[in-house]
Amino acid sequence: MPTLSLDAARDLAAAALRHAGAQAFMAEATARALVAGEAAGQGGHGLSRVAMYCGFLRGGRAAGSAVPAVVRERGGAALVDAGNGLAYPALELAEAEAARRARGNGVAFVGVTNSHHAGAMGLPVARLAGAGLVALAFTNSPAAMPVPGGRRPLLGTNPVAAAFPRRDAPPLVIDLALSEVARGRIQQAAQAGTPIPEGWALDAEGRPTTDAKAALTGAMLAAGGTKGALLAVVVELLCVALTGAAFGFEAESFFVAEGNQPRLGQAILAVDPGALAGQAVFLDRVEALVAAMLADEGVRLPGSRRREAEERAAAAGLEVPEATLDALRRLAATPPAGGPAG
Repeated sequence: MPTLSLDAARDLAAAALRHAGAQAFMAEATARALVAGEAAGQGGHGLSRVAMYCGFLRGGRAAGSAVPAVVRERGGAALVDAGNGLAYPALELAEAEAARRARGNGVAFVGVTNSHHAGAMGLPVARLAGAGLVALAFTNSPAAMPVPGGRRPLLGTNPVAAAFPRRDAPPLVIDLALSEVARGRIQQAAQAGTPIPEGWALDAEGRPTTDAKAALTGAMLAAGGTKGALLAVVVELLCVALTGAAFGFEAESFFVAEGNQPRLGQAILAVDPGALAGQAVFLDRVEALVAAMLADEGVRLPGSRRREAEERAAAAGLEVPEATLDALRRLAATPPAGGPAG
């Protein structure tokens, strides 16, 4: 399998996005995020997304000229408008605002509206935790799961991420979607013609199914049943009701090239431990839990696999499937949409 350095991968992804119509700053922010996702072992939020994003830019589902801005603020709260562009420049701005406001106010909540697919939400919270802040991040997504008792897709899979600083050690990082399984697992089963386990999905009529193809036309089920679905409702409201963004059922699937601008919402919550029990007490308490966890053989700390993957990628580069690399090279060589991107 071909190998790319992190710098080469970022350059190639950014060129592809510029040629599809993204301004340079948007292309570079997106390339940074996708390569970071790839390096963290989250290929579903990595380089394989470049072609999809290029399609959104060329088809008008994402505005390549959008410039994110803080449009409302009060103390520790702020709202960033992504302008229907790709999410990553707005998320970078939201992350910076959350850090600054948490330092000044003890806590900060920064929402993002009129946004897009947000990728690996564990990445911004890990950076904030690396700066000594407790951080949580949320995003809604196009409808894929029913509400409790419902049959039709209404809620997104709505990932939640959290990160907690440690003393002289990398932060604990938790990053999970609220569906029982990733949609990609169902797609793989459909392509292979194999059944899926009960409890993963419903068919188009709202009936439990083990037929992967039927599941793709129906709805995914939440992790933990009703509890997971209600958590998805919480995320939907945090990301949408507070920001004015679109609900999952108002955003068309990312798997269709011709659709609406999704106008999704994200939110970042950052807390300075020094504003509560104090930094030293916080770090002592975190280490007490870590020690208790590691007392059982075989326990892996949250985020450890991601960190190991990042270290390998930094040392040896990224292994990129031939088909993905070919697609990136074609896209990077394609003339810009509507002329040169700024």
